[in-house]
Amino acid sequence: MKVTDDEKKQLSEAIDKMNEGLDAFIQFYNESEEDKPLIEFTDETMETIARAIEAYGKDEVTAKINTIVKEVLSFLPNKQGKEDT
Repeated sequence: MKVTDDEKKQLSEAIDKMNEGLDAFIQFYNESEEDKPLIEFTDETMETIARAIEAYGKDEVTAKINTIVKEVLSFLPNKQGKEDT
């Protein structure tokens, strides 16, 4: 394929930009971590949560679940072995 000097320069710049993009993707891949859920819900629990979200909205359900989990686990001692108040 024959190209002019200007076309050759444009191709070179395009290749450089592609290499920069590829380097960014490689960096993202190398720094990525597996997304593991903190806890796993049963299918029945997930269905119940989905129904609650449909009825009350995601924000309200999220707030309620966070409140419930915090209260249920409030009995756990802190790192010094003392209970939080």
